[in-house]
Amino acid sequence: MLRTHTCGELRLSDKDSQVTLCGWVQRVRDKGAMVWIDLRDRYGITQLMLDNSSGEALLETARSLGREFVIEAKGKVIERASKNNKIPTGEIEIFVGELNILNPAKLPPFLIEDETDGGDDLRMKYRYLDLRRNPIREALRLRHKVAQSARRFLDEQDFIEVETPVLIKSTPEGARDFLVPSRMNPGEVYALPQSPQTFKQLLMVSGFDRYYQIVKCFRDEDLRADRQPEFTQIDCEMSFIEQEDIINTFEGLVKRIFKEVKGVDMTEEFPRMDYDTAMALYGSDKPDIRFGMTFVELNDVAQNKGFKVFDDAELVVAICAEGCADYTRKQLDGLTNFVKKPQIGAKGLVYVKCNEDGSFKSSVDKFYSQEDLKAWADKANAKPGDLLLVLSGDKDHTRNCMNELRLEMGNQLGLRDKETFACLWVTDFPLLEWDEDSKRYHAMHHPFTSPHKEDIPKLDSDPGAVRANAYDLAINGVEVGGGSIRIHDKSTQELMFKHLGFTDEEAKEQFGFLMEAFEFGAPPHGGIAFGFDRLCSLLGGSDSIRDFIAFPKNNSGRDVMIDAPSKPSKEQMNELSLEIKALKLEEAK
Repeated sequence: MLRTHTCGELRLSDKDSQVTLCGWVQRVRDKGAMVWIDLRDRYGITQLMLDNSSGEALLETARSLGREFVIEAKGKVIERASKNNKIPTGEIEIFVGELNILNPAKLPPFLIEDETDGGDDLRMKYRYLDLRRNPIREALRLRHKVAQSARRFLDEQDFIEVETPVLIKSTPEGARDFLVPSRMNPGEVYALPQSPQTFKQLLMVSGFDRYYQIVKCFRDEDLRADRQPEFTQIDCEMSFIEQEDIINTFEGLVKRIFKEVKGVDMTEEFPRMDYDTAMALYGSDKPDIRFGMTFVELNDVAQNKGFKVFDDAELVVAICAEGCADYTRKQLDGLTNFVKKPQIGAKGLVYVKCNEDGSFKSSVDKFYSQEDLKAWADKANAKPGDLLLVLSGDKDHTRNCMNELRLEMGNQLGLRDKETFACLWVTDFPLLEWDEDSKRYHAMHHPFTSPHKEDIPKLDSDPGAVRANAYDLAINGVEVGGGSIRIHDKSTQELMFKHLGFTDEEAKEQFGFLMEAFEFGAPPHGGIAFGFDRLCSLLGGSDSIRDFIAFPKNNSGRDVMIDAPSKPSKEQMNELSLEIKALKLEEAK
């Protein structure tokens, strides 16, 4: 080893030791008679010191150093005259006797500091420099801890880690596949897995009753802060179980991770809520339950009063913001503009101020009396000093809009503390959801999710009312994990394919291998997958998963550091028997 210690290791107890450190120059401070160098590696920072007694040649070498030079420093550990209690090595410094430049460096394009002047695009282009910064290094260290904690827990529970293929067959699982042309099979393609779904079910058929894998998955979909084209799951499956077994086991996994990684001891059982209740109270299947402000439906007290906006609505719904009756007109206009944003899409917002004197002031005073508004307040359990915010329209859309408004109010009122964690199991999702574009039902989760047995007869009469034996884990309004009890017999799977619009031929072509496997004795089984990147960002207090991925893509799905994706060469295209059709912009649209 070139070094005897790391830059975060030495303490006052090492005083008078002769040591060798290696690392990157964080900064140089030249005071003429004395030169100080902050030397950094991934373990910390140690201060180096030289003075007139060091000799002119050594001082000149120190003065020639620039930011991010890689150096080797040999010297004696001494006690610092001016201690720095902000870093673990702040009581000592190294009096340098030998200094070697291992590699000079160009001036980096942004400051490699905790608070940098580099924007997102610049930092992604020079990601290898960004990874030297403490916040990013700590994010990846947290990711490492989460993975190790999960592996330890699952190993204790007799799970076996099995790798599944990356080059697979394209199957419909809700998003576009990434396709990989095959040179050895011209005209045919592999798909990158959106999840290892069918393989983990086959492992259950194989008798591996407890499987897990920390696995890369791929989905060709539009990106946002918590999405990447390639992402990681903690993917798990169990045999001879029911929903309760899955929930209990993996609630234990989450509690272990929070305890070991975050020091948060979750002793209570996670609450549970069915999908219909979650949508009615929060307008979301992943509600943030750190705060109240649940929905109150006002149809019976707000309609048939001559206000056409409410009278024609399928749903009139309110939330009560406690203590917010003093919101100014400017603040209320800001909330109105918020819900009218294109990405939210509400047409307007009605408010009712519950004044301290017991009177009410609203934006619809023309249509509603004080007695009418009191009926609203009573239904919402609003007190003097509270503020009612009301939306109306189609049920599903209005609930979505109110969910966004509720979260915005939670932010404005400081109710979404990132150091407070509220976990919730959401159960009994719809098995199928109607798609207006294709005019048919699609699986809400995937085609292998089992319906509740008592709901199977409804597949013919009322498909939208069939409940899935499925469950999601939401933490602080983020879907962290989701899974289901699987279909494990051929006849039920064939019935499911039929209601999803598959012909017998299509089902056999795409899933014949799984259907045949079911005929060789498939056990009852189910599983769950956790969004590993999302879980890490949640533990790290970030809204974006990028900082918890070593080399992420940008919002266009590009790696701007290595410039990928890129155009293939003619030789590569010929080997794959492919041509790229250049589309005009109008044709692409």
